[in-house]
Amino acid sequence: MEKHDIIAQYGLPVEVRFCRNCTISNQRPRIRFDDEGICSACRFAEAKRGFDWAAREQELLELCNRHRKSNGEYDVIVPCSGGKDGSFVAHQLKYKYGMNPLAVTWAPLKATEIGRRNLDAFIRAGFDHLLGTPNGITTRRLTRLALQYLGDPFQPFIYGQTNFPLHVAVKYKVPLIMYGENGEVEYGGDMKNAFRPNRDVVDHDDHYFSGLPPEFWAGHGVSMADLKPFMAPRYEEITKNKTEIHFFGYYKFWDPQENFYYCQENTGFVTNPDRSEGTYSKYASLDDAIDGYHYYLGFIKFGIGRATSDSAHEIRDGKITREEGVALVRRYDGEFPQKHYREFLEYCGTTDEFFHEVVDSWRSDHLWRKTDNGWELKHAVWHETGVQS
Repeated sequence: MEKHDIIAQYGLPVEVRFCRNCTISNQRPRIRFDDEGICSACRFAEAKRGFDWAAREQELLELCNRHRKSNGEYDVIVPCSGGKDGSFVAHQLKYKYGMNPLAVTWAPLKATEIGRRNLDAFIRAGFDHLLGTPNGITTRRLTRLALQYLGDPFQPFIYGQTNFPLHVAVKYKVPLIMYGENGEVEYGGDMKNAFRPNRDVVDHDDHYFSGLPPEFWAGHGVSMADLKPFMAPRYEEITKNKTEIHFFGYYKFWDPQENFYYCQENTGFVTNPDRSEGTYSKYASLDDAIDGYHYYLGFIKFGIGRATSDSAHEIRDGKITREEGVALVRRYDGEFPQKHYREFLEYCGTTDEFFHEVVDSWRSDHLWRKTDNGWELKHAVWHETGVQS
């Protein structure tokens, strides 16, 4: 299988550096490091502690007042899978700010029992809800193709997750879509929209489509008709609806762990009994049996696994120290997601041999070396800190 040029494809620096404040490296696409060796996500975390949150909440009230309807129609679309973040946003908008939200979910590739349980509990907490479920044959085919050509089997889900709320907004004539956090600024990426409440639709596409529009897959045996549910509405429809994409994290201080506590109390949210594979947490990304391979391939492509992303955010939030984060990364990052592996292969219609060929085709020489004991990272955050466990 042809080896992919990660550096060229994602514009990655050849020299690997780690943030001096958290556990993230400069291999995360679009992240920036300043002259002091601090990543853009950490700088944003510092900055937001100084925001005038009372003034921003007033902006939220004014936004709600502009969009609130008095005839019983929906006045805001909230993308929500039943997880802690979307549930927090929807519950706050409805019960604190008096909005009438319509919650929308793009169906997981392969739903988990606990994910469905949390979604049902969220709906029972007082919400109208729409589930978008695309053609299963098309979705599985796209998942396998995305595994091979993008090194991310989750890409078809990301297409739908991004575009389904736009379709619903246009269909129901609801201009306001409210997401949770702006992942680009919270986790490290393009800082263009760091200090504004919304995002242009064009930027939304650029950040979530890995450089490839859905039409790319038409060249690999997927018809345009089958691709239609994964694609955005026509741009004219979006603009005619005066669609606005906003982030709740602009208006309210965003803290994923506090969102978890809130939803435990208010929407019936429950955690996994055990930690998620590849990390130490139990309460994030629980609804899809396939998402472990999204995180695992991220580790292969960028040397950044799920524990790195989780620990970096919790360091910025003041939940753990950098030393604790480094130890957690060393212990859990890159752990193979074994629990649903056979289901994953069956879902993709592929084999163990093909999967590992794909994995190796995405290993970059600037990140990986092969030893007698298998593959190992050339650069790891604990190498510079001396953390041993």
